[in-house]
Amino acid sequence: MSRLLHRFYADYLMPSRLGIYANLLERARDAGYAQLSVRDFYREPVAAGPGTRKVLVHRHDIDSDLRTAKKMFALETRYGVKASYYFRLSTLDFGFMRDIEAAGSEASYHYEEVADYAKRNRIRCPDEIRRRLPEIREQFIRNFESIAQRLGMQMVTVASHGDFANRRLRVINHELLTDTDLRRRCGIECDSYDKDLLRHFDMYISDREHPHYYTPLSPFDALGRYDRICFLTHPLQWETNWVETTRCNLRRLAEEIAWRA
Repeated sequence: MSRLLHRFYADYLMPSRLGIYANLLERARDAGYAQLSVRDFYREPVAAGPGTRKVLVHRHDIDSDLRTAKKMFALETRYGVKASYYFRLSTLDFGFMRDIEAAGSEASYHYEEVADYAKRNRIRCPDEIRRRLPEIREQFIRNFESIAQRLGMQMVTVASHGDFANRRLRVINHELLTDTDLRRRCGIECDSYDKDLLRHFDMYISDREHPHYYTPLSPFDALGRYDRICFLTHPLQWETNWVETTRCNLRRLAEEIAWRA
């Protein structure tokens, strides 16, 4: 029962936490951290090796709630912060994505073709979904190229989305990018879960739902203790959006029912 109450509070009653986010940007700036996108950070150590300066990399997975994502972007613009925003097919906003790129940040693809394929075809066997990976990779390429064409620029990093179907199948979307030919065809330099990227971080932090908010520790506590930090955030963890949250909850329920049918 307490879990349901926490979820209801987080979805519908929680006060905005954007002031906390603004405070984090300010604290990181004052502590001497360069605040970068995934793309800029990845290219920096690849070109010159791990640096000694303090870095806070901001990664935003736009699973839902473009309204709050735009508010976070406005705060970052105010503080001169660069960040990466990864959009699902269901959250693509090309005007917003161009604004992000024009500000020196990064807008790219939050892909989920494995989960989409499994749900669409009602596949619940991991071996079966892996047999279909060549077909699913072709769908990824079509989606990626379509987004890049409409965006009008090359995307060089991407981020794998995690769906309930991935957890049930124990097959992650990131398996698509084990194919080096796919990466070459699309011009993808790295995925946000690549080991070649993650090994450069001293601490990787993700936001969480109320009442925990962060894992494995608060980014405020990490400042000063770690030099190279990646902070993954999701807009819905920072401000309630009744309409969008209800839509997403109903969509997931419908997908689960259809997948099990």
